[in-house]
Amino acid sequence: MLLTTLTVILALSGAPVFACGPDSNCLLGDRHYRIAMPAGHDGVTPVPAIVFAHGYRGSAQGVMRNGSLRRMVSDLGAALIAVKSEGDDWVIPNAPRHMDSDGAEEFAYFDAVLADATRRFNIDETRIMATGFSAGAMMVWNLACARSDRFAVFVPISGTFWLEPPQSCVGPVADILHIHGDNDSTVPLKGRRIQQTKQGEVRQSLDMYAAYGNFGMPVTTSRNGLICQERRNQEGDILDFCLFEGGHSFRAEHLRFAWQHFKDAGRF
Repeated sequence: MLLTTLTVILALSGAPVFACGPDSNCLLGDRHYRIAMPAGHDGVTPVPAIVFAHGYRGSAQGVMRNGSLRRMVSDLGAALIAVKSEGDDWVIPNAPRHMDSDGAEEFAYFDAVLADATRRFNIDETRIMATGFSAGAMMVWNLACARSDRFAVFVPISGTFWLEPPQSCVGPVADILHIHGDNDSTVPLKGRRIQQTKQGEVRQSLDMYAAYGNFGMPVTTSRNGLICQERRNQEGDILDFCLFEGGHSFRAEHLRFAWQHFKDAGRF
């Protein structure tokens, strides 16, 4: 009886009956995500967030087990939101077993995650980065093209569109920083065949987006061990492509670099 009464009180008060966080799922119908607030958060002050999309056969739980990522995001004073595909992979255009998908299912899921996280937690919805590794980066490129108004910046790492980029995108021009290993054999810069489709070529995606956003010619720079080609348009939007020496690997310091890069540009 006491449990039933408490459940009713919590429901009427609008408080969540079951808490969720880094070690338990925040449920959204048959989908979920996990969230870790920065260490020492007072529960009141709005904080920025990094939404991280896992790679093939990954999980929100697995993302939260990455201690270096957790510590780095917390040090930035940001929340880490780990999203989860419904199956092994993200249902996006031209992906294996999802060739006919338009991505609508995943876009709706990300809309729901943002709405739920900003409602239940103290997340500043104007300071949210979308990032992901490998197949998660492919999801991020699709978000940059279809949901550019929902995130402040996009940081795809070692992945791009399946097969080829779309002809164009919708919404305002996004700020994008693509990071990739110069010797990646799992998701090569020029892509590779996977079943009936192909991993896309990074250069084609960058060229498409450069045309979409009317970006100027790239300027080559060296930053934090990365060789970068940086593009800007007349509005000051950012389209950067940075290479690191190595293969198919995720390094938390690269994400820290991306955060600081966009912070210096006034995006956070």
